[in-house]
Amino acid sequence: MTLHAMIPIPGDLHARYNRDSAGRDWLASLPGLIREALDRWQLAVDLAPGEEPWNGHGALVVPVLQHGRQAALKIAYPHEEALVERHALALWGGRGAVRLLAADAASCSMLLERLDASRWLQDAPMDEARQVWGEIMRELSIAPDDRPEWRGFDHIAATAERWSDEMPSEWERQDRPFPRWLLEAALEVCQTRGAVGRRSGRDVLVHTDLHFMNILAALGADRRNYLAIDPQPQIGEAEFAVAPVLWNRIKDLSDRDPAAALRERCRDFSLAAGLDPEVARQWSIAREVNNALWSAGKRGHEGDLARSLWVASSLAGRTLEGLPTAKDLPEPGDAVS
Repeated sequence: MTLHAMIPIPGDLHARYNRDSAGRDWLASLPGLIREALDRWQLAVDLAPGEEPWNGHGALVVPVLQHGRQAALKIAYPHEEALVERHALALWGGRGAVRLLAADAASCSMLLERLDASRWLQDAPMDEARQVWGEIMRELSIAPDDRPEWRGFDHIAATAERWSDEMPSEWERQDRPFPRWLLEAALEVCQTRGAVGRRSGRDVLVHTDLHFMNILAALGADRRNYLAIDPQPQIGEAEFAVAPVLWNRIKDLSDRDPAAALRERCRDFSLAAGLDPEVARQWSIAREVNNALWSAGKRGHEGDLARSLWVASSLAGRTLEGLPTAKDLPEPGDAVS
């Protein structure tokens, strides 16, 4: 444990951000950002020699000690979602989500409570995962108040309005990568749940990426067993949050009728969180069609495209033909075999 230890950059994080000049500049800045954070918050690196820090898709997470207390230093690549993460964590105040100890907006750095990186819902039995996820969703679904942190979030209904404009043109630009009926199903959701069509629903703070790997076990007996990380927060209907538990752990679905099992999972997780299963199903269709359009335009994302199309069409009740079986679909981030 040293104050200014040399921190190795994990290989997958380096590969991801070494593809363009902005990413390379951020990678080059990381040693300096780490040193500044260690000095700013009086931290000591809590890594064994040669041990790598943790990382997610867009951030480096270094286990540290602050005056002997375990914590985690997170430095994110500056982007819109990362810039408002600290606001959501401050509003939740450690209830349902990792506790924010300190933040520096200029460097996109946060000091967080330490969680157990070896235990997450990805490995938990599905019954336990459903119960934990539902409990966390109930805690995270707080209503807006007069605290200033609320001002920085986008609204989910506005996202739906934007998708209504963008998805048809993107579908044409990608040479119509799936049938029109599926596109129209997503557009109908955007119109009925968006700012213009919406007639019901309660606005809350929404963790829009609440999948199994973003829920880690807490350290210590005085805290909840699991807490959420990496919120990608927006304001809107809580049912928008259900989709990530549907496009992850697909291989755990029943072999007999995986499409029906997916719809059952949507219902069960929604009910566990006190949400409307039909609204969750609708939002999940729209989110996965939007994901499919993103994947259709990226080389090497054929597996992601197939998974999104399978989930969206299965939720719509008409699983597309010609896709891999549910067991053969890759998990998000997995390479296509």
